[in-house]
Amino acid sequence: MDALEFIRVRELEVAVRIWNPTAPRTLIAWHGLARHGGDFSALARELGSGWRVLAPDTPGRGLSSWSLFPAHDYLYSHYVTVAIALLDHFKLDRVDWLGTSMGGLLGMLIAADPQHSQRISRLILNDIGPELNKQGLIGLSSYFGVTHRFSSFSEFQQELTQHYASFGITSESAWRELALNSSRRLPDGSWSYHYDPRIGEQFVHDTPRDTWADWANIRCPVMVIRGADSTLLDAETLPRMKEKQPHLVTLNVPNCGHAPMLDRPEQVMPVQHFLNRPAALHSTPRNQKQVATGWQYRFQWLIQRWRRWWK
Repeated sequence: MDALEFIRVRELEVAVRIWNPTAPRTLIAWHGLARHGGDFSALARELGSGWRVLAPDTPGRGLSSWSLFPAHDYLYSHYVTVAIALLDHFKLDRVDWLGTSMGGLLGMLIAADPQHSQRISRLILNDIGPELNKQGLIGLSSYFGVTHRFSSFSEFQQELTQHYASFGITSESAWRELALNSSRRLPDGSWSYHYDPRIGEQFVHDTPRDTWADWANIRCPVMVIRGADSTLLDAETLPRMKEKQPHLVTLNVPNCGHAPMLDRPEQVMPVQHFLNRPAALHSTPRNQKQVATGWQYRFQWLIQRWRRWWK
């Protein structure tokens, strides 16, 4: 991490980890349910100095504030508010977005929203989609909805290595770094995860929605990465996703479950290739009229006049 900024969103302070602050292109990298922006350090390194990577810690995680009102703040609707505040803070009218799990769903909601869809130029979903495996979802909510307490750091590290085995991490140094960045000490001297245990309450308070409709409304280029052994995004879901988004780009990552860390060249190179493709202009959503404003209206008026002249 090369820089760290804090953004105030109402009463909460949101930490944003930054790599390559002066790079000409920007990628928003948003983490999963119980993770934080530090997970994208290897991705930033692999992308190289041409990319500024902005990786926020969602409220309740990492270096960001914990909420006093989880039923209000640990919801996707509030995460959208946080995300738009971040884009405004960094003066990003349009930006590429990569989201792992929860961060991918957040990007999908923004890209499908009529008010904010133009803010995302390309969308990459890491092991997430509009339909999730129910058993996998139950497993996530039950594990992250309680406080985990460990008497020693080595005990914590052993549990973390077992729980996140699906990340596909292979080196001892990477596991050590993940443990150091994922822990906090409790007042009694024991150890726990860095996040607020109440983040799991979003499974109780968040309003269910038709995410297939959201998926169909996305008009920017989309890529989906899936861990070959994912317990959350079933392989059978991808063909259905492609029916709604015919130009969908997919990447299957072997020896990974939920979710690939995007920490090595063979995982990042396809992402780079996708990001370097021209982003098509947003098309008009189905059953919605296009409204011409400003220079578009004047251009259309000139075309009409030209056609009348040459009749």
